[in-house]
Amino acid sequence: MFVDHINPPELVKPSGFSHATRCGDIVHLAGQTALTLDGTIVEGGILAQFRQALTNVLIALEAAGGTPQDLLSVTIYLLDIPGYQAVGREIGRIWRELVGEAYPAMAGIGVTALWQPEALVEIQAVAALGSDRS
Repeated sequence: MFVDHINPPELVKPSGFSHATRCGDIVHLAGQTALTLDGTIVEGGILAQFRQALTNVLIALEAAGGTPQDLLSVTIYLLDIPGYQAVGREIGRIWRELVGEAYPAMAGIGVTALWQPEALVEIQAVAALGSDRS
């Protein structure tokens, strides 16, 4: 099968990876931090970074032909699990605002570092295009 490498212009140009790869109806979405198009990590703590990282994932998903409802699994890599848990309700509100009420399989994993030293969160996902889980 053909693999399509997808790098939307709304995201920083990748070096050594693709923002998304699509094979048939399956899309693998690269880990996204709160990196903006100008190459900086957003300020404002975990909430602002979660919002930007999730937005970046959704930009890549849309460029691959998908919608938030197509998400099958999401992995969230975190530098500060207790800090993330402390704002869990707000994280949930951001999720519902950007994705809706669909909740795919998810994992939160504590890590000691992310690629950009300022990053507090990174989100990676897998989607199946055309899913109707509503």
